[in-house]
Amino acid sequence: MQQVKQKEGERILAKTHPDAHVIALAIEGKMLTSEQLAENLDKLATYGKSKITFIIGGSLGLSDEVMKRANEALSFSKMTFPHQLMRLVLVEQVYRAFRIVRGEPYHK
Repeated sequence: MQQVKQKEGERILAKTHPDAHVIALAIEGKMLTSEQLAENLDKLATYGKSKITFIIGGSLGLSDEVMKRANEALSFSKMTFPHQLMRLVLVEQVYRAFRIVRGEPYHK
């Protein structure tokens, strides 16, 4: 299993831009509210971070190398979800965060 994680990690890192601010989605990551995620993304934009890369781990999690490369780790739950479902949840939360930042009504 460790070899699978390592190989997956190598593929992920090969596709990760060197200047990207990397946010790893991992069970052991920090749990945030939608408002906190919005604030974090807004701060990244304010500091000129135009390349933000979210990395979603497989069911085995992310390799140590990927976690070391990550600037931060985020968790939506302590449960394991299918990869495609997590992508959908991530997109919705990023959309929600931008609506919060702009003060638009979608959030509630």
